[in-house]
Amino acid sequence: MSAAPTPTTPAAPGPLVRPYGDTTGDGMVQVSFTLPVPHDKRAEGAALQLAAKMGMSPALLVHAKPMGPHFTFFVVYGSVTHLVDLREVQVVEREFPLLGSSEVNQAIRSRLGRKLVVVGACIGTDAHTVGIDAILNIKGFAGEKGLEYYREMKVVNLGAQVLVPELVASAREVGADAVLVSQVVTQKDAHIHNTTTMSAAFREAFPAGEVPLLVVGGPRFEEGSAAALGVDRVFGRGTTPGEVASYLVHQLVAPRERTDPRGEQR
Repeated sequence: MSAAPTPTTPAAPGPLVRPYGDTTGDGMVQVSFTLPVPHDKRAEGAALQLAAKMGMSPALLVHAKPMGPHFTFFVVYGSVTHLVDLREVQVVEREFPLLGSSEVNQAIRSRLGRKLVVVGACIGTDAHTVGIDAILNIKGFAGEKGLEYYREMKVVNLGAQVLVPELVASAREVGADAVLVSQVVTQKDAHIHNTTTMSAAFREAFPAGEVPLLVVGGPRFEEGSAAALGVDRVFGRGTTPGEVASYLVHQLVAPRERTDPRGEQR
C-alpha cells in the first residue's frame, strides 16, 4: 500500500512571471476602460480592437454599458504574452520603524518637550475628506486611531477645499511642525498641480530651513515622487495613522539631524 502524497508548498516564483487567471502561467488579465462612442456593435468591436493592440489575444468582451449617450464602459478579459521581470521592479522601502501610540507620545514628550503640531487639509477643489479624516480623526482607519488620539500631538483639521494661501496662513498661525495634505481628485493631474503649488507657496512664505514638514497622500501618487513634487514624503493608498505618526517622529523628533528630499537641514 503506497503512502499518501506529502503536501508541498508552491515553489518560490522565479525572476520572470506571467499573469495568472485560471491556471498558472496562462497570462489571463482583465482590464476596464471607457471609449468616447455610443454603445453599439461598432463600439464593442472598437473595444476588442483596442484590447488586441494592448497585446490581449484572444480577447473576450465580458461587459459593456452605456455611460450617457456618447460614452461606453467596457470590461475585457483575455490572455497576454508579456512577462514581468521581478529583478527590475523598484519599490520604496519604509526607512523608519513603526511605533505604537505610547512610544510616539513618549518620544515627543521626552525629546521635543512640547506638543507636535500637525495641520491637515484637502486643498484646491478636492472635497473628499475620507483620506485626511482617516489619518487625523480619532476614529482612525484599519483599526488604528487617528492622530487626534495621540496626547502629545495638537491636530488642526481644516477640512476640504482649502485654498493654498489659507493653508499656509493656518500653518504659520499655529506654528505647524508638519502639514498633511490629502488629494483624491486627480483629473488632469490636479493632485500634482495642487501639490507643487502648495510646496512653492510654503517655500516662499517660510525662511529656508523653517518650512514645516510637507506630507501628501492619495491613491494616485507615486511613492517615490516626493522630491519631484517638492515635498518631504508621499504616502499611497492603504496608509495607516500609525505609519504617519511614526514617520513624523522619525523626521521631527529623532535626536539626530536629518536632510530632507529638498536638501534642507532639519
